[in-house]
Amino acid sequence: MTRLNILLILIVIACALSVVTSQHKARKLFMELERKQERTRQLTVEWGQLQLEQSTWAMRARVEKIATKQLLMKVPDASKIKVISLAGSNNSISFVDEQEL
Repeated sequence: MTRLNILLILIVIACALSVVTSQHKARKLFMELERKQERTRQLTVEWGQLQLEQSTWAMRARVEKIATKQLLMKVPDASKIKVISLAGSNNSISFVDEQEL
């Protein structure tokens, strides 16, 4: 009888230790999950900020201002502008002079 009691006590202790170990692992995994979710939220916010910054930098008025002021670019004369259109179903490119239009 005492051998059976000792065996049962050892089994109970082993089960208790396995429960404690599994709970500890579960808590560690949950904390890691929380950290990953927080990092995901931070990256989402940063992505939104980068998209906003990109749209600000790519505004037409800003690009045009830099082109004219810093790069000294200007719009060409209307006589020098060529219109390129796709003609036919085979997508061949034909150059059309603006004077012909």
